[in-house]
Amino acid sequence: MSYIDGLVLAVPTANKSAYKKLAEAMCGIFIENGASRVVENWGDDVPRGKTTDFWGAVKAEASETVVFTWVEWPSKAVRDAGMAKVMADPRMQPGAIADMPFDGKRMIFGGFETLLDAKA
Repeated sequence: MSYIDGLVLAVPTANKSAYKKLAEAMCGIFIENGASRVVENWGDDVPRGKTTDFWGAVKAEASETVVFTWVEWPSKAVRDAGMAKVMADPRMQPGAIADMPFDGKRMIFGGFETLLDAKA
């Protein structure tokens, strides 16, 4: 079964174009290193909760949009090998990306084993 890396972050809404450009570049790096799919989702209907929500998870401000991303890998083994290559890639090193269009310190992420994959 596939393996998923999931990410949630807050991007200043005014930086949508810059974020998309960065996401396109990052997508290429992940695909080059074994990912089978990368999906970037710009928040459109992200409600605020009473106890917890996506906004609070990344400390998003009113001028920001919540982004939900996932990277699909064929397996955890492919992900582990691919992610090691991604992190070693010169394009991913500090300073390689001139201006990050979001605060990476507030990004949350994790790897997930697929439990169920239902399709229409």
